[in-house]
Amino acid sequence: MKEKATGKSYAKIIWFGEHSVVYGKPAIAIPIYSVDVTAIIRRINAGQNIHCRYFDGPVDQMAENLRGIKTLIDHLTNLLGAKDVAFDLTIESKLPSERGMGSSAATAIAVIRAFFAFFEVSLTRDMLLKLAEIEEKITHGNPSGLDSATASSSMPIWFIKNEINEQIDFNLPTSSLVIADSGIKGKTSEAVSLVQSNLVDQPEMADPLIQQLGTIAETARQTLAEADDETLGKLMTQSQQNLAQLGVSNHTLDTFCQVACQNHALGAKLTGSGLGGCVIALAKNQADAQQISTALRKAGATQTWIQSFKNYQFSTGEAHDNLVQ
Repeated sequence: MKEKATGKSYAKIIWFGEHSVVYGKPAIAIPIYSVDVTAIIRRINAGQNIHCRYFDGPVDQMAENLRGIKTLIDHLTNLLGAKDVAFDLTIESKLPSERGMGSSAATAIAVIRAFFAFFEVSLTRDMLLKLAEIEEKITHGNPSGLDSATASSSMPIWFIKNEINEQIDFNLPTSSLVIADSGIKGKTSEAVSLVQSNLVDQPEMADPLIQQLGTIAETARQTLAEADDETLGKLMTQSQQNLAQLGVSNHTLDTFCQVACQNHALGAKLTGSGLGGCVIALAKNQADAQQISTALRKAGATQTWIQSFKNYQFSTGEAHDNLVQ
């Protein structure tokens, strides 16, 4: 057992496939390295304590709204034979909540990595994702697994509901993604219900849009491997148009997309369920990314992040999990 150990994870954004993924179409999600969660566990003399933005105190006194992470910690201490080990667990998160960035999954991934590093036990990716499900099932009921897979990944995730969840090849060495928080909480259940209603009430309008979103995701996968950022940007803008027609955009998100494209973005779109949350914009280089970021803040974004793609790494298979210290 170490005196101190750290686990890290990342925010997730859906790049392509919002809403259409619910209907069996593919989606592409990516980890955002610049928006991370760090869990730090230290050995102490007595007690088991947790410190985070929602709670500060003994693990066994955590409130009901944190039942997912409490259950995960209880499971980890049992699994690792550490029920009587005293520790302080500090969780430092840069992720805003309720913005479609996978906050709960990222927290679970960071905590698991910290515990396994602390007790010096090997952790595979498969085991990591299975353990993260413990927290996610409590927090989200029936999670797809996309959030955990992306929060723990070093590469984009290709996802088809109940079928495929894998890392994919990627080649955009000079491009960057700008993420802008609208300051409006996402409305996932409302947005999903809206799309479902459209499919029932206006199938002649909604069905083709869902099909097109799936096709866009398939084209984007090939485009990612070919380093064709111009086409990728066009696919993003096309996705935004489809999502707006489905009714899940709003004036703020539409405005942010327009502002980004007026400031050299190759394309822009909402990310996640919509009706709030974040917008993402693709920049050809770092200078353009800075200009887009500044313009979006002036347009009212409460926060922006820039994710360069040059340090993304590709790995497949039952890899050993190594994002621990």
